[in-house]
Amino acid sequence: MRRPEKLAETLREEITEIVGYELEDPRLLSVTVTDVRVSENLRDAKVFVVVEGTKEEAEIKESLKALQRAASYVRQQIALSLSLRHPPLINFVRDTAEENAARIGELLEEINLEEINVDGELETKNEK
Repeated sequence: MRRPEKLAETLREEITEIVGYELEDPRLLSVTVTDVRVSENLRDAKVFVVVEGTKEEAEIKESLKALQRAASYVRQQIALSLSLRHPPLINFVRDTAEENAARIGELLEEINLEEINVDGELETKNEK
């Protein structure tokens, strides 16, 4: 495993702990860190998060805003806990992979229901 991947995994664990236990902002209660990607030069980290329990766009944006405000604190805590001289700059990003997967699942269910309805209608026409 290359160094950026090792650091990314360690950062994911640390940031999950910091966001979950140290930050006391109520907007961050339903935030889950899903992935971290670190640049090749180890200077930037993109932290993917999911805001669970809401589909309200305004609430999600408020949670991301709160995370961005806390980014310097998170970076400082990472530097202390991992003994990094130059911790990466933290950038929080909304992870839409799970939302997209849920939407695809809904669409597939709709297609299956439509096929069942079409098949059911065809059978009733053939029986006449």
